[in-house]
Amino acid sequence: MQEDRGRKEDIKKEDIKKIEEKHHQRPENGGNNATTQNMEAMVDSKEPVADISDEEQNKRQINNLKLYALRLLYNYEICYTEVAGVSLYRNQLIVVETDNGPEIAQVLGESRMEHDGLQVRKFIRVCTEEDLKKKRKNEKRAKDAFKIALEKIKKHGLDMKLVSVHYFLDDNKVLFNFTADERVDFRELVKDLASVFKKRIELRQIGARDEAKIVQGIGVCGRPFCCNSVKYELQPVTIKMAKDQNLTLNSSKISGACGRLLCCLAYEHNFYAEIKKQYPEEGSTIEIDGEKMTLLEINVIKGTAQLKTEDDITVSIPLEKLPKRPPEEAEESIIEEDIVIEDV
Repeated sequence: MQEDRGRKEDIKKEDIKKIEEKHHQRPENGGNNATTQNMEAMVDSKEPVADISDEEQNKRQINNLKLYALRLLYNYEICYTEVAGVSLYRNQLIVVETDNGPEIAQVLGESRMEHDGLQVRKFIRVCTEEDLKKKRKNEKRAKDAFKIALEKIKKHGLDMKLVSVHYFLDDNKVLFNFTADERVDFRELVKDLASVFKKRIELRQIGARDEAKIVQGIGVCGRPFCCNSVKYELQPVTIKMAKDQNLTLNSSKISGACGRLLCCLAYEHNFYAEIKKQYPEEGSTIEIDGEKMTLLEINVIKGTAQLKTEDDITVSIPLEKLPKRPPEEAEESIIEEDIVIEDV
C-alpha cells in the first residue's frame, strides 16, 4: 500500500511539473504561439502603448448615449435629455438643467429621434431622497405663497388671475404664473412680493391654453386635457379645421375648457385636407352625367359626396364618381390653406 501511494505521489509531481513547464515555457523565434509573442512584445517594449484618441473616445461615448423624453414637473414642458452609462425607466424622476437652474423632470421613455422645437436638457442626476424632500417642502411653501400673492394682488387692485406659484429647486427664484385679458403693470407688485419672500420674483403672463396645461383637468371626451397629457407643444388650431371635418360650428361643441378650439381638431386635419384637395370645393357647381349639380358636402369618413340638383333634389354618390381637380389646382389650394392659417 505504501509503495502504491509513493507511485501515485510521484505521478502527481510529474504531472504538476509538466503543467508548470508548459505554462512557463517561452516560445522560440518563429514559434506558432502568436498571442504569447504579442503579449511579450507589449511587455518588453520600452515604447508606451498608444492610447485611444480623444475622437475615438467621443465616438464611443456618443454610441452609448441614449435619448429620453421628459416632462418638467413645474410647467409640464416636454423636452429631451441624453444619458450615457445610466439606464432610466418610465416615470422615474431625474434632475436636469433648465433655463432657471436644476429642476425635477419625469421620464416618459426612451426616444429614437428628436422632434423639432424640443430642447435637449443636460442630465444632472437621478432624483435623490434629498431632492424629493425639497420638492415636497417647496410645494408646501408654494401653497402659502399663493395665498399671500392673492392678497397682494387685491391690495394693488390689479385685474389679473393667479394660476400657480413655483419655488425652483435651487431656491433662487419664485415663479408666479397669471392670466389677464390685457397687459398688466405689475412692477409695484413685484417689489412688494420681493420684500416678503426675500428672493428673485418672476411674474409670467400666460395664455388660456397654458393655464389649462398647468391646472389640468378632464376634457369633454372623458380623457385628460391633450395640452397636458399628449401634446409636446401648443399648435395653432383654426376654425377652418372644424369646417374641413364637417363639424358643427357651435362654439360650445368645438371648444375646450380653456375656451379655445379643441386641440384634437388638428390631429386628423391633414387627412381630411389631403382627401378634399383632390375634389372641387364645396359649394361649387359641377357636371355629372350631363347634369349640373351643386356640391354640398364631401364626407371623408363615409367616402361619399352630397349633391343638389337643379330641381333641389339632394343625392348622395360615392367619391369615386366625383370629378377630380387638375393637379395644378390641387397644389394651389394647399398654398391658399397655408396662408389662411390663423391662431385662435
